[in-house]
Amino acid sequence: MVIKPRVRGFICTTAHPVGCRANVTDAIQYARAQPVVDGPRNVLVVGSSTGYGLASRIVAAFACGASTIGVALDRQPTDRGPGTAGWYNTVAFDAAAKEAGLATRSINDDAFSVEVKDQVVDIAQQTQPKIDLVVYSLASPVRVDPVTGTRYRSTIKPLGQPFVARTLTPDLASGGKLSHVELQPADAEETAATVKVMGGEDWEMWIDALATAGVLAPNFRTVAFTYLGNELTEPIYRGGTLGKAKEDLDRAAKQISRAHETTGGKADVAVLKAVVTQASTAIPVVPLYFSILFKVMKAQGTHEDCIEHIYRMFGEQLYSTSEQRLDEVGRIRMDNWELADEIQAEVRKRWDQIDESNLAELADVAGFNHDFLHLFGFDREDVDYDADVNHMLGMDVV
Repeated sequence: MVIKPRVRGFICTTAHPVGCRANVTDAIQYARAQPVVDGPRNVLVVGSSTGYGLASRIVAAFACGASTIGVALDRQPTDRGPGTAGWYNTVAFDAAAKEAGLATRSINDDAFSVEVKDQVVDIAQQTQPKIDLVVYSLASPVRVDPVTGTRYRSTIKPLGQPFVARTLTPDLASGGKLSHVELQPADAEETAATVKVMGGEDWEMWIDALATAGVLAPNFRTVAFTYLGNELTEPIYRGGTLGKAKEDLDRAAKQISRAHETTGGKADVAVLKAVVTQASTAIPVVPLYFSILFKVMKAQGTHEDCIEHIYRMFGEQLYSTSEQRLDEVGRIRMDNWELADEIQAEVRKRWDQIDESNLAELADVAGFNHDFLHLFGFDREDVDYDADVNHMLGMDVV
């Protein structure tokens, strides 16, 4: 099958298996080239197939030498079309880990369900050592409560009043164009549903299930990821429904740490930097802010992609003898380079000046589009996108 990118708005409906494998290989090579991190030995990553979750699994395996279990829900390839990027990423990771002699198990199913938690417990009971790190990096728009069976859908909206702002719409032909977006505020039901999907309840349920089964190591660590941004993104992030969900992550972290204090277990929320992900590109304002930010950070030499950022988190914050960089809530702050005063001052300056005439000059639109296509295995110079490829990779082990 010859596979080309098919983009609708902020969604690419195709993924290239060769390009995805090359992306994973690049990340693994980066992790292997860094100093070894004296970190975890048996790691569970919930939400392991793309973005920061995939990067965490790669760093755990190839920079720490850990065994890994990954849980993610991705569309499998069929006779009619390719699978998702996450599917091909997981296939590539498993192959590389096995070749390196690293234990790896991947589950393609609903991480919110009790059945998947039980499946992970069964795997963990058959392996040693016990799980000493749980990375919670789940990004899903929908969750079915495993207790009540109620289906919840998250909503990305402001709270209190409408939000009007500029955003960048990626366009493969022109590169991108500026537009205005207006979002009406969420109601109480929408806000509660977003907390149900994206808050900390499922994270707690994972830790409870693992602890009850006795598969967590003493002094285990668990970390969930969040993003805060600056005042430009505040109405849609910190001040919106997303912010309420992320506040619930903070609550869950404290609850998990209290519940496992006697055995030394500890939960953290890590605030990560802006990167292009399948989730972030669909959030209004974010593409424009990210494009400006990337241009500024690249000029300063402080821009990081997912694998670079997560390696720094493991070595600098999670598994370091140095004091953690925490904010007033107790979150690990990995967005320190993004929020540096000189970076943010230049971003605000450009934000006020930018229009259609200077878009390419003030923002890294080309870089944003590259990162977007790269997520799906496209826009790589070393891949022949006119070639017929085997899009059924991984189906022999399902």
